[in-house]
Amino acid sequence: MATAPHEQWSSRATFILAAMGSAIGLGNIWRFPFVTGENGGGAFVLLYLGFIVFLGVPALIAMVMIGRRGQNSPIYATRALAVAEGRSKNWALVGWLTVIAAYLVLTFFSVIASFSFEYMLKSFEGAFHNYTPERSKAAYDALLASPYRLSILHGVFMGLTVIIVARGIKGGIEKATAFLMPGLFLILIGLVLYGLIAGDGMAAITFLFAPDFSKITPKVILEAMGQAMFTLSVGGSGMIAYGAYLAKEISITRSVAIIAAADTAVALLAGLMIFPIVFASGLEPSEGAGLIFVTLPIAFGQMPGGDIVGVAFFVLLLFAALSTSIAMSQPVVAWLEERFGLNRVWGSIWTGALAWVIGLLTVFSFNILSDFHPFSFIPRFAEMTIFLVLNDFISNIALPFSAFCLVIFAGWIMSTRSSAEELNMDSKLAFSIWHMLVRFVIPATLIGIFLMTFLS
Repeated sequence: MATAPHEQWSSRATFILAAMGSAIGLGNIWRFPFVTGENGGGAFVLLYLGFIVFLGVPALIAMVMIGRRGQNSPIYATRALAVAEGRSKNWALVGWLTVIAAYLVLTFFSVIASFSFEYMLKSFEGAFHNYTPERSKAAYDALLASPYRLSILHGVFMGLTVIIVARGIKGGIEKATAFLMPGLFLILIGLVLYGLIAGDGMAAITFLFAPDFSKITPKVILEAMGQAMFTLSVGGSGMIAYGAYLAKEISITRSVAIIAAADTAVALLAGLMIFPIVFASGLEPSEGAGLIFVTLPIAFGQMPGGDIVGVAFFVLLLFAALSTSIAMSQPVVAWLEERFGLNRVWGSIWTGALAWVIGLLTVFSFNILSDFHPFSFIPRFAEMTIFLVLNDFISNIALPFSAFCLVIFAGWIMSTRSSAEELNMDSKLAFSIWHMLVRFVIPATLIGIFLMTFLS
């Protein structure tokens, strides 16, 4: 393949931090606790961990490999690789699928991420003092009921995303993630310790790690797979785009192992941070999408120095979300540069502006369109708002299907020689296991879960 036409990461460490930023964000700290709560706790967590190891990690290796081998945006990378292997250029549709799936995630993810602004300000003002579960829930509901305020917050978040993406790899993404990821870990560990000591730590540990296998249903299996995909950004385009900037001498498999381990650790820590407070406060773990914004303010209002910790947490949560939104925006910006010759600034502006406009549908689904169920004629989506449809469809259908196409591409379209050369694993056995997983095990697993879920 040709030499990369893009910037490259300064080092393996900066790539890992940026890729961790892509994976670690609201998918771990916001989404993992609430889907775990809705799906019964320990049994869901066990399934989730299994999917991370046997599906998420091999698929993530394939994505980074495709990006580095293709040396372009996901769309052009998949096209170039297919042509190089003597296959149809129409395999670029796989790249398109990943870009569209990730971009749709960005349009609703960014709305939830923008809540961090509101809660950062509330914490700075000391609004969480003496918060009860009832007051916390009322404050969250009041925010959702204001389309004007949500639209502005969403616009500010997308504006920050545009600014960072426009500055490029070294000038924007590397500098942001190098500072923010270590800080997020420190704050998170501090909050976990507080939750376990001041909350009902034993109830939380039991809920998360003592599986009740009677709670496993086809829906729970699908949700666990969807969360594994969502949290590792598998099936999206960010990791392929980041792989295009990765130097040849850096080990993909070792880097992905570190990224996956860190991502999983953050998700589990988020559960240990939130659920002790949930049980100690008499809240239901199945609270739903607002779980983190209802429970954490209670803790911040009660703990010594809670205002400062609250501000720090929501600032870091905001930037963890930004690092993910950057990864979702980057492939679109790269494609606009390659296809239309737009400079990076204008590509970033157009990408962010369209995401803001589409995201208004999610904003309105919390208030003026809260009674609108766009797919009421489909039983699965009958009672869902626009936001819930997007969340369910992208996480549990689009991303897994995109991942299916990617592993088919990596396992069957790319030659064994090309994959082995790019991955350069230390052990032939390790490569053989990975190749078997992406060629047979992962596709068969995805097909089986889809059939079991939609035919049940």
